[in-house]
Amino acid sequence: MNCPVDPAADPKGTGRPAKPRSRKWLWARRLMTWSCFILVPVLLFMLVRNLDWQEVTHALRSYKPATLLLGGGLALASYLVFSSYDLLSRRYTGHRLPVTKVLPLAFVCYAFNLNLSSWVGGIALRYRLYGKLGLSVATITKILSLGLITNWLGYLLLGGVVFAMGLPDLPDSVKIGSTGLRLIGVAMVAAGVAYLLACRFAKRRTWTIRKQEITLPSFRLAALQATLGACNWALMGALIFTLLPEKVGYLTVLAILLISSIAGVITHIPAGLGVLETIFISLLQGQYSKGALLAALIGYRALYFLLPLGIACVLYLVLERKARKGAGQQPGGGADAATVQPPGGAEAATGNSETKRYPAAG
Repeated sequence: MNCPVDPAADPKGTGRPAKPRSRKWLWARRLMTWSCFILVPVLLFMLVRNLDWQEVTHALRSYKPATLLLGGGLALASYLVFSSYDLLSRRYTGHRLPVTKVLPLAFVCYAFNLNLSSWVGGIALRYRLYGKLGLSVATITKILSLGLITNWLGYLLLGGVVFAMGLPDLPDSVKIGSTGLRLIGVAMVAAGVAYLLACRFAKRRTWTIRKQEITLPSFRLAALQATLGACNWALMGALIFTLLPEKVGYLTVLAILLISSIAGVITHIPAGLGVLETIFISLLQGQYSKGALLAALIGYRALYFLLPLGIACVLYLVLERKARKGAGQQPGGGADAATVQPPGGAEAATGNSETKRYPAAG
């Protein structure tokens, strides 16, 4: 039996699906991704091939319990801030899920996201778990979108300021140079400020793109986005700084983390595995031995990636079990029903008159 062909996929009515518009671009992206999967490990191997692994082992064993506890506390604080992105999204969409359900769900999604890529944690898992709690696809999309904007708004503002200060000190072999990095930093800050100004002064608040309604949050909510996003990145940098010997400043460590993070996103390598290590060793091998650097990064991955992932796996099973028990017990309309806040938060209901005209998100 022949399956019907989607008219959108067969605009000429030929009975065959149309070729993807950007097949060449798709293959180019795949080629770049696989090239990075090959080149990054090769480069990392070249950097550590003469590494004294006894030094790495000694550095790991020399960590004091107080240092590890401080690192664990910083990781916990970062994940609390990370999970709070979904509390901002709760305010933005006006859904009625309690905080006690939102925070554990967000923690699980972000832990899986950092370790297994955004498609597993940031997207697929979030749609699954929020959907089981009664939220509509449109509302989950807005939660996801606001979380992404929050994260990268903090990156733009914090990273822009650090790069504009000329940090980190790039080697002469890097073509972009310190001047180019400063200009990039200024452009990043300008982009972040432009978003905040749009949220404060834009008179048109809502657009519809591909049947998806996009509404600017209130300025107060946007300011919270910037604050939480920047705090999360700052805490991640503080964790690595805590695990390194005291030789370089905190801002230098933070700047290198920010560069390695965007490089990890570009290469599509889960958890930036190998990318983080390569960039840190390349930029700091003049200040630290490779063994000390690698030990600090192993500790960082254990505290910030592996330990939260283990907790998230257990918590995910608990959430799935609770969702099965609660199936069919949602009141009519689910968690999206009768939302009383418009997009942008409760203050939008009494603030900008333009915002009042638009229906609540979700």
